[in-house]
Amino acid sequence: MASVGVEESKGSLKSLASAVAVFLALMAAGCRPNEKEAAGDEALEGNVSISTCFALYPLIVKLGDEFRNMHPGLRFDVSAAGAAKSVSDTLNGLADLGGISRKVHPPETERGLWAAPVARDAVLAIVSEDNPYLHELLGHGASKDALAGLWIESGVITWGDLIGDRSASQPVHGYTRADPCGAGEIWAQFLGGQQENLKGIGVHGDSWMVGAVKKDPLGIGYANLNFAYDARTLAPVPGIRILPIDVNGNGRIDPEEDFYSTRTQVLEAIASQIYPSPPARDLYLICRGIPQRRCVREFIIWALTQGQTHVSTTGYIPLPEPILKDALRDLAGR
Repeated sequence: MASVGVEESKGSLKSLASAVAVFLALMAAGCRPNEKEAAGDEALEGNVSISTCFALYPLIVKLGDEFRNMHPGLRFDVSAAGAAKSVSDTLNGLADLGGISRKVHPPETERGLWAAPVARDAVLAIVSEDNPYLHELLGHGASKDALAGLWIESGVITWGDLIGDRSASQPVHGYTRADPCGAGEIWAQFLGGQQENLKGIGVHGDSWMVGAVKKDPLGIGYANLNFAYDARTLAPVPGIRILPIDVNGNGRIDPEEDFYSTRTQVLEAIASQIYPSPPARDLYLICRGIPQRRCVREFIIWALTQGQTHVSTTGYIPLPEPILKDALRDLAGR
């Protein structure tokens, strides 16, 4: 899947070249005193601060490193938190850019928050690999209704309730995100509610969620894709397994629903829309108004064009060409 995504994004780069050239010609300089007021290929200098959600953190770090290789005078300060903090930091001028794993809310738009989609990923259900019912879970999966019964309706109390097997009588320990975040919001949307409707033991951040479920054989939670899979092996993080979603609700995981063994398989399922959306979703770079600093604008342009070649290799889905073009036009104010 990664190689396919890269080839698709390479094709998009060619068709975007003329649009980018026009855009660059229209860009206004807006650098801070310690940045070169340069045009064309001249190096950029200065600091760019980014407060991003956990879901986007690995990609932002990768994009920042690659862009800095082209402009050694630039420094990227990247911090990870929930989507709510990213929005707050960006709107309050504490960060040049933010990153969120959901659409911008209307009140945020009214306050001047600008957004550009940069990649696509998904939220996944996770369980401990020591779960006593793991074999049944992987074979039966869990339907959307059963998951909603666990996190929203409080009707799922035992593992038997979740997988439809009365002999699985041990209690389910549900975990949820205690911090306002895109993962919680998207997972709730999938289940027919809002994040504040999600019940369970509250934890902060993906790493804590994965750690809590790993240590609890009766635990179940949800996590962003790049925290559920090991970046090196592309297999699920040691100690957890991905709970398959029984999309057609027939009580078993059919071959076409069985794509969780590797990150590559999941990316293919997201790209082909086999994995439902939500919890598949777009990820966004955000700024307080259309960015004016030259280095910030050029970084965004690069992320939406040449930078897309790094999206697949970092474990995300590159965006379709029309979405990228729309984002570039919006950035140009046209």
